[in-house]
Amino acid sequence: MEGLAEIRDIGKLTLEQKVGQMILCGFEGTEPSAEAIRGIREHAIGGVLYRARNVCDTAQAAQLSMALQAEAKACGQLPLWIAVDQGGGALARLAEGMALMPGVMAIAAGGNKTAAYKAGSISGRELKALGIHMCLAPVLHESNGPANPRTGAHFAGEGAEHLGDYGVQFLRGLQDAGVAAAAKPLPGCAETDTASADGQSRLDAAHLRPFRQAIEAGVDAILSIPVVEPGKRTEVNPDLAMIRLLRRQLDFEGVIVTHCPELDALNDEGMEHAAVMAVEAGADLIVLPVRHDLQLEALQSLIEAVRKGRISEERIDRSVRRLLALKERYGVFAAFEPDAGMVSALARVGCEAHKETARRISEASTTRVRDEKALLPVSANGSLYVISVETAEHLQAAEAAQAPFTLGRALRQLGCKVTEFLVPQQEVEALRHELVRSVRYGQQVVVATYNAQFDAAQAELIRGLLAVGKEPIVVAQCSPCDLLAFPDISTFVAAYESRPHTLRSAAKVLLGQREATGKLPVAIGTLHAAGSGDSGT
Repeated sequence: MEGLAEIRDIGKLTLEQKVGQMILCGFEGTEPSAEAIRGIREHAIGGVLYRARNVCDTAQAAQLSMALQAEAKACGQLPLWIAVDQGGGALARLAEGMALMPGVMAIAAGGNKTAAYKAGSISGRELKALGIHMCLAPVLHESNGPANPRTGAHFAGEGAEHLGDYGVQFLRGLQDAGVAAAAKPLPGCAETDTASADGQSRLDAAHLRPFRQAIEAGVDAILSIPVVEPGKRTEVNPDLAMIRLLRRQLDFEGVIVTHCPELDALNDEGMEHAAVMAVEAGADLIVLPVRHDLQLEALQSLIEAVRKGRISEERIDRSVRRLLALKERYGVFAAFEPDAGMVSALARVGCEAHKETARRISEASTTRVRDEKALLPVSANGSLYVISVETAEHLQAAEAAQAPFTLGRALRQLGCKVTEFLVPQQEVEALRHELVRSVRYGQQVVVATYNAQFDAAQAELIRGLLAVGKEPIVVAQCSPCDLLAFPDISTFVAAYESRPHTLRSAAKVLLGQREATGKLPVAIGTLHAAGSGDSGT
């Protein structure tokens, strides 16, 4: 390349280079894989997406970013987006060595919009220090209610204004720190009956309002996650209509990102068909699976679609201009020229000041939803049993050869005598009778649930404890809507996540060492309204 001016002149790029800029690829391993290097050298891919499997710690992540950028520079290609899904809490692919912030829902429970901005700003500064310039966050999607299987702790409130307020502050923090934000997920029509006037009105009023807020706030990108049902043709994928809506109804001129899921999730026409349709709909950047053969299919199909006239080259140029302008805005071209400031920035990743901010935000979020029989606080010296259902965060720690941080471990750190059972979610049904027998003679029992509203086995476990006269204290490690699975329990605490900071905060509330000041950012059916919470005072 002959310098920034030449790089920005897309007239000097080949069709293959331009299409490559529209691709964001995953890869295997903690070093640049042969497939990733081939994608950079031979196909001029626009960037790579880090997943948990790619990162061991912060030092390794920074080295990986430098190695990938060095590869692009050595072969004369454009500098890369290094992207990651790092929205805080459960939505975090990088954890070891980071000051991991709570997710937007937990921050909303704390009720402090400034905290949302600080969380985004610190996350952005730490990501940038690792050579990462794009974050697929924050989540701005409103919950459709407890019946929606996509409801979870990622969704910051049923009130669209409430969700948008906190999500927008988080994305502003990211962008002010020098990291491009991709708000997500743009909702598909599959979740709303848009065939009726009422359905379309709800889609516009509830689902799209947070995205309107984000656009008004200057969000860089919006991510659409396809909802593809087996056996249905890609042409009916509602998210393609949503991409068109962004351009035509919301007048969004930023970058539109979309996921192409694995081949077996698509119709029989495959990955190449999905990639072409996404670009036809208006997508600028396509996130492809880890499999290299699927990446090649998508790339080749897009090139062929242009050569055969199905997609005009001018349409490709519009996307490439957006992408290169965004790369320039966020200093991606400077990734070829590391400076001394990067060393000091890396030294601040995971620093005590950042971790203290995460701790304060976390402690403000814990919500004591109800304690009707005054079971709290628990006794630190009594016979306390904890049944913890394994979460995605626990599994992520185990995959990294680390001991999962559980609620029982948090209680022990605070001086409480605890006997804990960590149970894989898929084994709750097989083990529930044994678990009930094991804890029935304890003074108190705490059950840490995980998406119990969609898991009958966890509900049966709670009912089994009630049947033998045990009143369990339930702590929801993800969605507070778990309460709908066992509405008759007397004590329920919403933790929203299962990261160490979060579980320590919940443990302090259980032991009476800290008041629960958080308020529900979502309604739990008709049981508890959004904004409710029992502080115990």
